[in-house]
Amino acid sequence: MTKPMAKTFVDTFLGQAPQWYKLTIIAFLIINPILLLTAGPFVAGWALIAEFIFTLTMALKCYPLPVGGLLAMEAVIIGLTTPEIIYHEAHKNFEVILLLIFMVAGIYFMKDFLQFTFTRILVNVRSKKIIALLFCFAGAFLSAFLDALTVTAVIMAVALGFYSVYHKYVSSTGGGLEGSHDLSSDMHLKEQNREELREFRAFLRNLMMHGAVGTALGGVCTLVGEPQNLLIGSEMGWHFVPFMINVMPVTLPVFFVGMLTCLAVEQFKIFGYGATLPGNIRSFLFEEAMRLEEKQGQAGKLKLIIQALTGVWLIAALAFHLAAVGIIGLSVIVILTSFTGVIEESRLGPAFEEALPFTALLVVFFAVVAVIHSQQLFAPIIEYVLSLHGQHQLMAYYIANGLLSSISDNVFVATVYISETKIHFVHLLNSIPGISMTGQALMDKLTDPHMARADVIAALPQAAGEQVHNIMHQFDKLAVAINTGTNIPSVATPNGQAAFLFLLTSALAPVIRLSYGRMVMLALPYTITMSISGLIAVDLFL
Repeated sequence: MTKPMAKTFVDTFLGQAPQWYKLTIIAFLIINPILLLTAGPFVAGWALIAEFIFTLTMALKCYPLPVGGLLAMEAVIIGLTTPEIIYHEAHKNFEVILLLIFMVAGIYFMKDFLQFTFTRILVNVRSKKIIALLFCFAGAFLSAFLDALTVTAVIMAVALGFYSVYHKYVSSTGGGLEGSHDLSSDMHLKEQNREELREFRAFLRNLMMHGAVGTALGGVCTLVGEPQNLLIGSEMGWHFVPFMINVMPVTLPVFFVGMLTCLAVEQFKIFGYGATLPGNIRSFLFEEAMRLEEKQGQAGKLKLIIQALTGVWLIAALAFHLAAVGIIGLSVIVILTSFTGVIEESRLGPAFEEALPFTALLVVFFAVVAVIHSQQLFAPIIEYVLSLHGQHQLMAYYIANGLLSSISDNVFVATVYISETKIHFVHLLNSIPGISMTGQALMDKLTDPHMARADVIAALPQAAGEQVHNIMHQFDKLAVAINTGTNIPSVATPNGQAAFLFLLTSALAPVIRLSYGRMVMLALPYTITMSISGLIAVDLFL
């Protein structure tokens, strides 16, 4: 008997998402036009923001692109914003879109070198504290120049590969590598082997979290570490080196606190840390790693050398701003594919699969930001926070961005705050007497990376120039507070950090028994120490 069309529609709509979630989204879509007609665009706009943040927090139930996209389309249809404003937002942030498309794809072709690095750390270092520190540091260093999701994917690939091969080994009759096995089950194994695998899983959970937190520690430091960094940098006119210098008063203390936290949780075996790698598993993994390296031969060694040299090129090109970040990423793709023999379209395509869903979601972010701008939804909040003075204002920004980013997506939060704050400072520039140009035109000059800000200010009347200098100095500090606020406290939950969410939804998570609650608990010591040290640094050093 065939199902009724209505039942088929309900089953098809949003696929495998829970029934209650589907009904909630349908209710949102019905309520929004009613709110617009009865309560006005301001209330309807805020309802849309709350609904969109809800879709971000429920990312484990349904990727936010389809449902967020439906909400954004409805906003255009009912007149909360226009396609032209959305296009303007996307065009303004085109460099960020290029970053996501080409840089992430470029790093995909460096995975062999990254995997080699983490494998060597895992099998060659015996001290658990040193391994943890190296994983955290390597994740931070690599994420400062590469895409955090790719670095996390590499660490996951190393962990899953080693766990899989050892599980298969102990599952096989007679200790061979043949035979089928279920990674999620240990019931068929001897008690000793089950205990070793429990310890191995705990060991891998520890390393995954140290590495993932490392990507957050490094990601906040540079222009390309996180998508919102480039978005903030482009609004402020900061290239790679100026961005790093501006955020360093906060990021450097937090980095050292993060590293000390890594050592402390391993030393005192708290919050689920302190698991060690059984000796016989270490010996097996070392032999397996050596066997794989020998199997690669000369061609494999040459690829590693080419990828390492390309990494040097990437860092140098970013440091000296030889081109837009996305164009540098494209050059990485060209170099690595041509010199390592990746010439088939079928082998090029997968490199772009990881970034494009988030790129599309980012444009949906811009649509929601367009609603915020069109209806001036954040004006009361921004005005209140900016009515505070001095360090209180900076700390309020850091806390507000941190709280929102811990429950929502940090890229979205940063997009809203930096754009709304910039609008406020344009109004402040407009209010200065004795300036012949508009506040927007002056702001464009002051944040133009090809123009020296000091020269622009020097061309103004002296009294006006002093006011402009003070205004822009505070704007710089607020931009740093936004950047650090959205990056550092967001390690609290998988909702705030894309790398955490990526790990939680991966094939590795159920294998090593990494649940949402366990991830929050493992992240808790980092959340406390890094968030507090970031707040203190904002107060003392900005």
